[in-house]
Amino acid sequence: MRNGTPYTPASTSTSATTTGNDSVTLADEIKKYKTAELIEYLRKEEDLGLDDDDLEIIRNEKVNGSNFLDMTKQDFQEYGMKGGPAMRLMKFAKACKEKKLRSFSSYKTKKDLNEVLGKYGIVSGDITRIPQFKPVPHPIDESSKEFKLCIDDILRRIRNMGPVVDSNEAMRCEYISTILHTAVSLLEGLVITPQMNVTGEENTGRVDYAIKKILDDLLEEIICITDVPV
Repeated sequence: MRNGTPYTPASTSTSATTTGNDSVTLADEIKKYKTAELIEYLRKEEDLGLDDDDLEIIRNEKVNGSNFLDMTKQDFQEYGMKGGPAMRLMKFAKACKEKKLRSFSSYKTKKDLNEVLGKYGIVSGDITRIPQFKPVPHPIDESSKEFKLCIDDILRRIRNMGPVVDSNEAMRCEYISTILHTAVSLLEGLVITPQMNVTGEENTGRVDYAIKKILDDLLEEIICITDVPV
């Protein structure tokens, strides 16, 4: 994740990562990348210090994620890359093969919570100290077609299923889905993906809903994920 937002190439955003499998590595995700997706991923790895010339070599040689993981320093240099970036890329590829991604579903205990909070400098285990996300308000015209459809749909579901009181996750999803779809329809350039597999730098797993911003024909950015509490 970068700045709290996972970067996800479009074609891998719904990759079939097995939820709950702690043996998944970062390499398992990278090997699915096409050339353009690999380049964008490497571009965001600032520690690699790659410039446009280095990335252009990868583009010209049509190196995809699977190729990248098998390449050596000599391979990169034979393509015309300087020794420094060639060495860094080789070491990075090796690290990706060794780095395990922990599934979201494996975080179940208070110890797990303290471990995560500790990475962000919160050592007390007090979740109230987590910096709050403050969304920018977006005015809603209550006379709009989308808003009226949302209210009508919620009322219809209440009549058909009853209110959301001590209900199970499936019923809560029925109501949340209506609200999320309405919110996305009121804004441009967003899509919603249910049951999406999300992969970050350390973790992987399936979330109930992900809202994504379309950057271009190839790339998208996850701006929000939500998981309905059980």
